Amino acid sequence: MVSLRQIHTVTRTHRHFRRYQQILRVLVKYGFSDILTKLHLYQVIERGFRLFRKRKKTEIMGLPRYERVRLALEELGPTFVKLGQLLSTRPDLVPPTLVEELERLQDKVPPFPIVEAKEVIRTELGQPLEKIFSKFEEIPIAAASLGQVHCAWLRNGDMVAVKVQRPNICRIIEVDLEIMLYLANLIQKHIIEAEGYDPVGIVKEFAKNIAKELDYTLEASNIERFAKNFKDDPTIHIPHVYHDYSTEKVLTMEYIDGIKISEVKKLETYGYDCKLIATRGAKLISKQIFEHGFFHGDPHPGNIFILPDNIVCFLDYGMMGRIDEEVKNDLASLVKAFIDKDVSETTRWFLKIYPAEKVDLREFKLDTWEMLDQYHGVPLKQIELKRVFRQALYFVEKHHLKIPPDLFLLNKALVYLEGTGRSLDSDFNAVEQIQPFIKEIILKKFSPYTLANKWKKSIFEFFTLFQEFPQEIRNTFSLLKTGEMKIKFEHKGLEPFIAKQDQVSNRLAFAIIAAALIIGSALIVLSQTPPLFFGIPVIGLGGFMVAVFMGLRLLFAIFRSGNL
Repeated sequence: MVSLRQIHTVTRTHRHFRRYQQILRVLVKYGFSDILTKLHLYQVIERGFRLFRKRKKTEIMGLPRYERVRLALEELGPTFVKLGQLLSTRPDLVPPTLVEELERLQDKVPPFPIVEAKEVIRTELGQPLEKIFSKFEEIPIAAASLGQVHCAWLRNGDMVAVKVQRPNICRIIEVDLEIMLYLANLIQKHIIEAEGYDPVGIVKEFAKNIAKELDYTLEASNIERFAKNFKDDPTIHIPHVYHDYSTEKVLTMEYIDGIKISEVKKLETYGYDCKLIATRGAKLISKQIFEHGFFHGDPHPGNIFILPDNIVCFLDYGMMGRIDEEVKNDLASLVKAFIDKDVSETTRWFLKIYPAEKVDLREFKLDTWEMLDQYHGVPLKQIELKRVFRQALYFVEKHHLKIPPDLFLLNKALVYLEGTGRSLDSDFNAVEQIQPFIKEIILKKFSPYTLANKWKKSIFEFFTLFQEFPQEIRNTFSLLKTGEMKIKFEHKGLEPFIAKQDQVSNRLAFAIIAAALIIGSALIVLSQTPPLFFGIPVIGLGGFMVAVFMGLRLLFAIFRSGNL
């Protein structure tokens, strides 16, 4: 399991100096030396410039900045590719244009040797492959940065897909995470513009996400939960997981032999009903979101296969989204307010779902009014979800709102639903497909049964609070009486000022010590205190040399900071 350790000093980062230097050189190669300069990483930058001055990379420097970001992440390897993919789901943290570029990140890498794959399986399952599989294909059918998939046959004749994790990938990712955290700390300390984005928090969130992705038992449990939700639905097939042959690093599941939903011509050639598939796919995704609150987080066409009888099958359950009843109700209320062209209600529900620390309410309402006017008199079947979500992202960027990650996954899933549906059926309309589910949520929200349950819960909480209130008062007075009452104050935004004060204090102390050494050494020289070297006291001479070294170092630090 990946662990993330806090890095406080450069020295500790230099345990992995070769990888650290490689990362910085790639950043220099793709034209991000300006950022490294702000982070005071001078030596590595200079070496990087010497290295790439010999290789003329003018064609790279001519590319757009966000494209260079994507290319740099791809060259840096799996950890950075995965970070880019995480950021592509967070348009509240990066500009929408960068989100579009990050969505193009390629996660295709050469497969690792079959000998290593077999060793991982043998170690994880505790027995040789010959006892588990009657046949094992050595050439993988798919390879990615974290693992690869092999086709195999169990001893009972079942055809399976075996997902094997790359050897030592946890160690590689752990090293990269430590370096990422160190760089994030530098960014937060030296780049003022990054304060609102919490780079350290992003790295920590990323560490949690990638740790989950590296644990194949979590993906297996996602498949089981998904299968349970659709156990009585004949229009969908969920791959069977072989738990006896699955661990944290090996996942054995049923092999799916179908046609990708994006291969429309092939589906038509083999006699599949594309209109029916579009409708079924829309209903299945809508059920996942609006009924189960547990949905496939990456339902792009490559992850959806069509089986005989127009049965839909989802693959790759590593990224799943979750929304609770409260969020579902809020979304339904937002959609209703949007349809009713109610500016106040649309604003209220939008800001509840996408919160912000500070927002100009008047300007936000004007923007909402302008957006609603665009849809005035437009029939629901003519509304495009992709356009609506693009406008929502504009609101997020302009008013500095926050998007919960699962809600962006939801938006992404609905956009995929619309795009895939239209590729199968030119008359397909996503809004018409999800409208019945929204109506059902709204009706359920105001049903007598739901209201009665809410009142019941509120009354129970009130009586619980009423019972606990006297004891809480007694505890408070007891703390006051014994003098143990504590009040905690928290200040924010003073860290750069404190760091600067520490720097000034350190330089002042350095200068005082150097001056003291000069004065002390001069007194020793004048007093001719032995031992002598060519008539000069050795102790005084040594003091002068130390003072000169300290003075030069202090001057170098001042020149390097640019604060003369």
